Amino acid sequence: DTKVTLRVIRDKTQDLSFTITRADIKIPSVKWEVADNIGYMKINQFSDDTARLSQQAAQEFKDKGVKGVILDLRGNPGGMVDAATAVSSLWLPEGKMILQERKGTQAVSTELANGNNILNGVKTVVLIDGGSASASEITAGALHDNKVATTIGEKSFGKGVVQQIIPLSGDAELKVTIASWYRPNGQNINKKGITPDQEVKLTDDDFKNNKDPQKDAAIQFLNKN
Repeated sequence: DTKVTLRVIRDKTQDLSFTITRADIKIPSVKWEVADNIGYMKINQFSDDTARLSQQAAQEFKDKGVKGVILDLRGNPGGMVDAATAVSSLWLPEGKMILQERKGTQAVSTELANGNNILNGVKTVVLIDGGSASASEITAGALHDNKVATTIGEKSFGKGVVQQIIPLSGDAELKVTIASWYRPNGQNINKKGITPDQEVKLTDDDFKNNKDPQKDAAIQFLNKN
């Protein structure tokens, strides 16, 4: 409930100030809807409510018999790997690889689909962009490489490392990279990102005019026979 003033400079031509009131804002990590027989699931981040909410969305899609699903991971910076595994498992048969964690050339762990594949066989598009990172890239890569989804949008960020925090004296911390993530196709995510099957740009003008050509392209793809 305290106030803070933010100074925002836009395009080096506008110098603006905004005074806002601090608050504890809790936003569900998953939102979904069904329109024109297509299920749309938007995941903002992979957190502790993601598995539960994404399953609710998937069950609703199945109950309504949608002909296709759009999984929107744009602007999603990642989060919990367990949540990414749960979301990927909604499409993948049990035992399919989601990701592998390696130290050098040695595999130290492998995440596999858990068999809760409510949406297996449903035509799916995953939307990604430069803000899709980490767990988002794990999910997009797992669905793409296992041939259960098509990716549309722009190249993802490229964060595929496991980091550990080591406390130091004087309240300092050291963040150390201890392993890397690899997609089912064997590619390392880090600094490479995921290039979509169909590249569609979203411009500033599109955003200002409330247009979404990436989502439109996904709908068009799903409506194809």
